[in-house]
Amino acid sequence: MAKTNEPTIIKKYANRRLYNTGTSTYVTLEDLAVMVKGEEDFVVFDAKSGEDITRSVLTQIIFEQEGKGQNLLPVTFLRQLIRFYGDSMQGLVPSFLEYSMTSLTKEQEKLRSQMSEAFGATAFDAIEDQVKRNTEMFERAMKMFMPFPAGEGGSSAGAATKEGKSEPSDLDDMKKQLEEMQKKINQLSDKS
Repeated sequence: MAKTNEPTIIKKYANRRLYNTGTSTYVTLEDLAVMVKGEEDFVVFDAKSGEDITRSVLTQIIFEQEGKGQNLLPVTFLRQLIRFYGDSMQGLVPSFLEYSMTSLTKEQEKLRSQMSEAFGATAFDAIEDQVKRNTEMFERAMKMFMPFPAGEGGSSAGAATKEGKSEPSDLDDMKKQLEEMQKKINQLSDKS
C-alpha cells in the first residue's frame, strides 16, 4: 500500500481483533510492527468508544517483542522509566526520549558505517592477530615454568651442544638457586 500523508486507521474490536481500514483486512500486532518499521503511520481507535488507543497498542507491540527475547530495553532503563511516573520530571521525559530517538534515527546510518568499520573484517583480523600473539606469549611463559622442556623426556640435563657436551641451562641455574635458598631457610630454622 502506498504511503499517504494521512495515517491509516486501525480499529480494535472487543474481541481484540485489529482491523486495517486502509486494506480492509484484519491485522495482527506483528503486522502493525511491520508497518512501524516501514514507517507507515497509523492510528488505532477502539471500535466501540472511538477512543485513540494507539499508545497502548504500540506498548503492546514492544511488550511482545521483548517477550520474544528481542530485548532492546535494559532492565535499569525500565526501572528508571517507572520511577519517573508521578515524579515532577514526568512531563520532561517524553520530550527528552523523543528528542533522543529522533537524534539516534538521524545518525543511525553514520553509526552503522562506524560500527562496520570498527567491527568489520579488518577489526576481526586485528583481534585474531592479537589472540595469536597472546597465545604465543602464554606458551612462552608456560615453558619457563615447566620443569622439563618438551622433547627431553623428563631429563633435567642442560641442552646438548654440537660437541656433545652439556651446557648449564637457565633451569639448572634456577634449581641451584632454589637449593641454596632452601639451605639458608633450613639454617635459619635450626637457629631458632
